[in-house]
Amino acid sequence: MTVYVDDAVTLWRGRRWAHLMADTLDELHAFAARLGIPRRAFQNRTSGAHYDVPAELRDTAIALGATAISRHRDRALVHAVIRNARAQGRGEAP
Repeated sequence: MTVYVDDAVTLWRGRRWAHLMADTLDELHAFAARLGIPRRAFQNRTSGAHYDVPAELRDTAIALGATAISRHRDRALVHAVIRNARAQGRGEAP
């Protein structure tokens, strides 16, 4: 089981944000808690179950064991992770 954090690419309110996703929702919630991200920040969307992570917390996530993925270098993996997150967001995956 793996937790993933993508590139900090989204600019919102003057900060860059990444997405934290995982193979399972249980693993995703547990990892977010380790980062100090409250459960209320969970985004259960059909576009993909995830947590938004500010760029400065992305490095901490990687240090704690999250796998860094890049939309530029790891396209096939990123697409697979997003597909899984979308299924989780629709309740189709564990």
